[in-house]
Amino acid sequence: MVRLFKGKREMDSGSFQVTSKDFQELLKKFKASDDFLTFQFPNDDGYIISYFNSLVSVQQLHEQVLAVMSNQSKKVLKQLKGDIPMEDMKLTADLKDIQRLVLAGSIMIQYKQDDEMCLLIPCVHSVKRQISTPESEYTVVGSKEAFVESLDSNLNLVRNRLPTPELQSKEFRVGSISQTRIAVLYIDGVVNQQIIKTVIQRIEDIEYDTIVDISFVSQMITDNRNSMFPQLIDTERPDHLASVLSEGKIGIMLDGSPHALVGPNTIISFFSSFEDYFQIWNLGTSFRLIRLFAVLFSVLSSPLYVAVLTYHYQVIPTDLLPILISSRGVIPFPPIMEAIVLEGTIELLREAAVRLPAKVGSTIGIVGGIVIGTAAVEAGFVSNVLLMLVALAALASFTVPIYQISNTIRLIRFPFLIAAQLYGLFGIALCSAFILSHLLKLTSLGSPYLDPLYPLRIHDFKDSLIRLPFSKQKKRPQFLRTENPLRIWKEAETRYSRNDIDE
Repeated sequence: MVRLFKGKREMDSGSFQVTSKDFQELLKKFKASDDFLTFQFPNDDGYIISYFNSLVSVQQLHEQVLAVMSNQSKKVLKQLKGDIPMEDMKLTADLKDIQRLVLAGSIMIQYKQDDEMCLLIPCVHSVKRQISTPESEYTVVGSKEAFVESLDSNLNLVRNRLPTPELQSKEFRVGSISQTRIAVLYIDGVVNQQIIKTVIQRIEDIEYDTIVDISFVSQMITDNRNSMFPQLIDTERPDHLASVLSEGKIGIMLDGSPHALVGPNTIISFFSSFEDYFQIWNLGTSFRLIRLFAVLFSVLSSPLYVAVLTYHYQVIPTDLLPILISSRGVIPFPPIMEAIVLEGTIELLREAAVRLPAKVGSTIGIVGGIVIGTAAVEAGFVSNVLLMLVALAALASFTVPIYQISNTIRLIRFPFLIAAQLYGLFGIALCSAFILSHLLKLTSLGSPYLDPLYPLRIHDFKDSLIRLPFSKQKKRPQFLRTENPLRIWKEAETRYSRNDIDE
């Protein structure tokens, strides 16, 4: 008897013996579907051919299978296998293999109706999307190729950029019903093997019936599943994945998903754009620092407004005080209500822009923001100073290059707003301490999330808050604990040759 466990099919005891009854039950399930076809070829006493019409390439079936079978006398399946010029054919009586391969697009050929031995010939009809440009990680310079929904096509894009035998791909199947292919990519001799073992173990421990997207896997294998902070980066760029694989990280790709997961990561990785490496180092560093400042402004601008106007109005400069008084003179609500109304309106506009068609969504976002903001100020619900701060904060949040962390930034404003209303600047400091303590404990596939700040690693500052030239980045990041830390090829070759001589 077969039972489902951890996304795989395992046997309760002993080896699996296929009986005629089991085989007929499987055929009965197949035939219950209208797209499952069965016929005898070339006559009523010939081979029995069965397949799912929606999964099989009919043209390939006629040209490469039936054409060969019609020109030869009836033979046993083993002889027929040698006559058909196709790869990856399998002659088996294993019920698991029969079910998996037929549902994957293989043709099943029987010699006799009651014979459990089947010849499975892959004739998959693939519906693939053409490779297009990246949408969420678009860059002015660099590659314009993005991942698609086909795992094999995505592997091809990565291998074309890393033509080395050390690039390894380990495939598994997840989902007890979907049986979705998933691949773990890494460069052998560079990556830390402990990270590979951790990832593989977590993938094998997945217990869920259907896995349809790589984001499902991300939520199931992260170190802290309750944290608002993402620990794995989602990328749609094959050049980005190839680059981080050479650093010693790992990549995870799922069949049917046009994105790949990258890990381990630090919090700085989520504010680093891949386009930073296409520019000279001082420009890349400047833009990275601008993004970090923009994130801090986006999170703290509204809470600081609430805290200062509620508890610490004495810190307002004298020249600015009349402006704030005039802007809030007719406002009947406290600052916290103003901030929540405006922040909530911004979130509503964002969600509406995302759910609507692209051409309509951009119009709604711009026109809706202008109309609603102007109407709110003229009606006396919010002050124009806070409206400007919220608009700038929303604009600053769009500078984040990784989509997952932008959602986190959108949400953590509200705890800061509540803390600012309750305790003022002390509340903001208290909320910051709580988040910092959470980040100190957070890890990404076992690696510290706040590296290189904690633990302090001076070497990793070369590509974190700042990005030094490539000539200064001779070693891979220390937090990855790679087997080969050197990135300069000549130095690495000399180092390893000297070690061989010493040994």
